[in-house]
Amino acid sequence: MFTGRQEASPYIRRDFYKIWVLEGRSTLHYADRSVVIDRPALIFTNPLVPYSLESEAPERKGYKCIFTEPFLKAGSRMEILRESTLFRPGSDKVFFPDKVQMAMVRRTYEDMIAEYSGEYAYKYDVLRSYVALLIHFSLKLQPVAEGEVHGNAASRIATSFLDLLEKQFPVDSPDQELKLKRAGDYADSLSVHVNHLNHAVKEVTGKSPSTLIADRIVNEARALLKYTDWSVATISDSLGFEYPTYFNNFFKKHTGVTPLSLRKQAVI
Repeated sequence: MFTGRQEASPYIRRDFYKIWVLEGRSTLHYADRSVVIDRPALIFTNPLVPYSLESEAPERKGYKCIFTEPFLKAGSRMEILRESTLFRPGSDKVFFPDKVQMAMVRRTYEDMIAEYSGEYAYKYDVLRSYVALLIHFSLKLQPVAEGEVHGNAASRIATSFLDLLEKQFPVDSPDQELKLKRAGDYADSLSVHVNHLNHAVKEVTGKSPSTLIADRIVNEARALLKYTDWSVATISDSLGFEYPTYFNNFFKKHTGVTPLSLRKQAVI
């Protein structure tokens, strides 16, 4: 999906990568830091990093390029995501191109919008090339500094962690697998040290990240066992367990029953 609409939306869909141009004074908030957008900016966000945007202008103007991994995979462009640091967790990128560079970026977006609106049979191949162009252009730029650290860092980190945890669920398909499985994975996505994450989440919620992750996985496992016909092995794999025996032991430890026992109880 490509858009040049003059609006900005919060992080909603877990599958979307975004490359966007933002104009108008705003502040981009991550887990424990903020970046002030005080001039036209080129921003890269990935599905595993929650953020929020606070605008000081009555209207936000700019462009968005929104896409998923399958979009790039269809054109054999996945190496762009794998090799680029722009979309990696822990590497949130905000760039401030100069006037000449920003003019080129705007022209690229206008060309993308025109291509998207056209009838050319292979327009999505062309659009993939434009995405690659934006990525390679940005790799030549120097990213802005990481930004100011929040005074209420613990609260924001905990909130970001909980938001990110919920975005991993529900597991909609047997082919889906949790991308974040351990506290360290969440810490990397939020660009904080795991000890900092543990302290912040424990301070705000009274529980450790590992406990909250386990609780959420147990709840999801219960739902999948009760309301799907997936095998226990399939559920185990979707929830990130290397072997079904690991899942069985984990589930029994937290519920007192095995997955099959719970499923039989649900049938009865």
